[in-house]
Amino acid sequence: EDIRQKLTLIPGNAFEISQPIQLRFNELISGVRSDLGIKIYGDDLDQLLKSGSEIATALNGVEGAEGVKVEQVSGLPILSVEANRPALYRYGLNVADVQEVLAAATGGEEAGLIFEGDQRFTIVVRVAEEIRNDLRALEQLPIPLPQGGYVPLNEVATLTLAPGPNQISRENGKRRLVVSANVRGRDLGGFVADVQTQIEREVTLPPGYWLEYGGTFEQLQSATERLSLLVPVTLVMIFALLMMTFGSAKDAALVFSGVPLALTGGVIALWLRDIPLSITAGVGFITLCGVSVLTGVMMVSAFRDRLEQGDDIDLSIKEGAMLRLRPILMVALVAALGFLPMALNTSTGAEVQRPLATVVIGGIISSTLLTLLVLPGLYRMAYRKPKNIPESDESQMAS
Repeated sequence: EDIRQKLTLIPGNAFEISQPIQLRFNELISGVRSDLGIKIYGDDLDQLLKSGSEIATALNGVEGAEGVKVEQVSGLPILSVEANRPALYRYGLNVADVQEVLAAATGGEEAGLIFEGDQRFTIVVRVAEEIRNDLRALEQLPIPLPQGGYVPLNEVATLTLAPGPNQISRENGKRRLVVSANVRGRDLGGFVADVQTQIEREVTLPPGYWLEYGGTFEQLQSATERLSLLVPVTLVMIFALLMMTFGSAKDAALVFSGVPLALTGGVIALWLRDIPLSITAGVGFITLCGVSVLTGVMMVSAFRDRLEQGDDIDLSIKEGAMLRLRPILMVALVAALGFLPMALNTSTGAEVQRPLATVVIGGIISSTLLTLLVLPGLYRMAYRKPKNIPESDESQMAS
């Protein structure tokens, strides 16, 4: 904020506030040093600049946009030489003769070397600086004629100094212009969705021109695709391991019921702390699935042990729950307290640590409540005996 206040006082200044590692990673991802880069492809530089200005205006109207700027592609002063070809023909000259003299006068031309011991210095000949900066003086440069003599430059060419292209960027064989912006105070995915909607509504590109969205947004897309595969695989593997542990689909489903409530607790924790759903929060949800299942396994194992000892269902649930109360609370408290410093962190790396820790802590609280209060009731409902069954039928069923 202090840097921004200082920079806004400088008129005509285009700036972007970033960090060295963040900037380099953004540049490695798509060649854009910002959170979001909108690439416009086409042929005409003027049209690219016009469309880029329209997109920048649309970006400034989206909440969370900061440091919106259009790639500088014009404004470089260029000395243009427009040859008078009929005059050149009369004097027996060609365009290259004029260009060589003007290039030597303004840029310089090597005329020899000076040796001082082991050092060598190139001798460059060119006109004085005050003449190089004066078009009227340059127009009086003498152009040597093939048959001898000289002719002033303004007799065979016209000099103009006008802004030209500052740079011409290309990608995949097409000219490209980048409109970049950083995101502050909101999630990147929601910001890009709003930007796309705003651009579709306010900007119309001519035929032969198109857009691509890059920057950190590309990394978000690839990570989202990877998580959309990893999360289902994780849940399937957890259920398969529960099946192998208990040998019963019913017990595995009872333990697995802790996952939805744990995920709900993580979402509520993010909402209470006003933290957007990010990739690190998604990793936290995967971690949370394992922790929530662990306490459920402890509780159901205790119920099964008591049933195998001959206790009825109600006594088994009561005794098993009391037996596992301390271990479950210990597991929950150790995990929650271990993530607490990360959840409260405000130093470097907090933007990565806070979402993950918040999800885990919120999910542990809700999954612990499920394990201690809801899971015993679910187990009782799953294993209760049907009512109005005669004792003889009941004994036959038991046998």
